[in-house]
Amino acid sequence: MQTVTTVAALRQQITAWKLNSEKIIFVPTMGNLHAGHLALINHAKTISGKVICSIFVNALQFDRDEDLQAYPRTPQQDLAALQNAKVDLVFMPVHQEIYPKHNQIRIDVPYNPLSRQLCGKFRPGFFDGIVNVVTRLFHLVTPDVAIFGEKDYQQLIIIRQLVQDLGLQIKIEQVPTQRDADGLAFSSRNSYLTQAERMLASQLYAMLDDLKNQIEDGNRDFEALEKYGMEQLTKAEFRPDYVAIRNAENLELPRYDTDYIVILAAAWLGKARLIDNILIQFV
Repeated sequence: MQTVTTVAALRQQITAWKLNSEKIIFVPTMGNLHAGHLALINHAKTISGKVICSIFVNALQFDRDEDLQAYPRTPQQDLAALQNAKVDLVFMPVHQEIYPKHNQIRIDVPYNPLSRQLCGKFRPGFFDGIVNVVTRLFHLVTPDVAIFGEKDYQQLIIIRQLVQDLGLQIKIEQVPTQRDADGLAFSSRNSYLTQAERMLASQLYAMLDDLKNQIEDGNRDFEALEKYGMEQLTKAEFRPDYVAIRNAENLELPRYDTDYIVILAAAWLGKARLIDNILIQFV
């Protein structure tokens, strides 16, 4: 496994691989790797080609400096895990490699309805940060395939739209959410939970699963189901931002006959803001 920290070294190796007709498979991360990230890597390894993983904590997607400073960083453990997973190259740039000092161009998505709802409503500018870093990484890595997890579902939909709008020849593949034994989705921010909060955290997934079962049983009163989900989270000692039932293709409001649905939720538990979702497909 190679580890590079500069754009020049990254491009040199990618150019050599492409001259040898190698396909580039890319898994972008912010590090502090867990089972969810490793599932993305394992999926990438099933595709014939060279697997590149980036580790970069993107300051632009944090709306509070204290959250950026507190974000867990475990570079040595991450490199060991990627070595064990047989990744071909790890790109670990410093901030200036991705955002040079002379750089004055930013991509704004304030008028994209995808970026202003759900998590975008509660974290203004968050998806601007995502779009900026993903666009830059795609430009530097020039992947043929990029792998993202379903846990960050709104992010996944926005990145698909980004690729379509910019005409990028990148195939976006998604990997199902990885969960602990009690259903809690793996996340770097789970480390913010106290022991008592961790015991409660699985109620987020339990609520989503409850709504899923009700919809599959024929309940299509989506507004009432969302209200019920918010009430259940509040009773479980969460501070919910939202529970939303949407069309899984585009995050628009579903119709009675929508056959591909996603139930999304975001809620605070102590210092941790947890997000999760469940997909339902009827055909």
